[in-house]
Amino acid sequence: MTSAPSSFTSSPFVGKTFGVTVSHLNKQYGRTTVLSDISFEVRPGEIFCIMGPSGSGKSVLLKHIAGLETATSGEVRIGDFDAADPATRDKVHLALVFQAGALFNSLSVYDNLALYPREHRLCNEAGIRDKVMHALSILSLEKAARKFPSELSGGMKKRVAIARALVMEPQLLLYDEPTSELDPVMSATLSEIIATLREQTAVTSIVVTHDRDLAINIADRIAIIMDGKIRAMGPTADFKAPQDPAIANFLTPVIDLKNPRFKQLENSHE
Repeated sequence: MTSAPSSFTSSPFVGKTFGVTVSHLNKQYGRTTVLSDISFEVRPGEIFCIMGPSGSGKSVLLKHIAGLETATSGEVRIGDFDAADPATRDKVHLALVFQAGALFNSLSVYDNLALYPREHRLCNEAGIRDKVMHALSILSLEKAARKFPSELSGGMKKRVAIARALVMEPQLLLYDEPTSELDPVMSATLSEIIATLREQTAVTSIVVTHDRDLAINIADRIAIIMDGKIRAMGPTADFKAPQDPAIANFLTPVIDLKNPRFKQLENSHE
């Protein structure tokens, strides 16, 4: 697979979408502040990318949106619902695509996708098969249905993880580093898939990523977090030639063999 499907057929996954509002969110672990006064809105149907250096708090922020973390203060709302309230899961179809895929190695691709509708008794086996095979067809994975995760390439595992998310018929789709550990062509393919899913299903998508090409090419807006704070936020055009030196260095770092960064770090700690 070298490109995303050109279009999707009429899909059972199309439905109401939700925006997200993060208001003065703070998170501390002991004395360590991970998130500091984070506020932003994601519009329904938008692709919103969250970028920043490793350890800046991106994945912790995503976990708060998913309801997997409790804030020290502040709140996250999905539409009118509190993301931290377990009851919200009954009102909003939210799916999280984990960085490593988080597939069950003991289950086939088909059974990985079928697990959620079976556990929640959403429909009979015939209905489950329709949902699973439709999701697999969207990602061009029909031939992989009976394979196990150990038989898949890294790119295929990522696509299976997205297909599994689609079976949940998400109204909000969260991605944690979807292109990590992928070669440039497969990274471009995953970027195309994320964009095409939004165009065809109108799902709201929040993407945590280090991938500048993904963010610049498919995001409606980008937020950059540094040291637990939002350093900049705006439309993608604002980040093609950023004026802030710290952001420019993050997005387009220059390799300087005469004055390497690790030497600068050593000197700063002397």
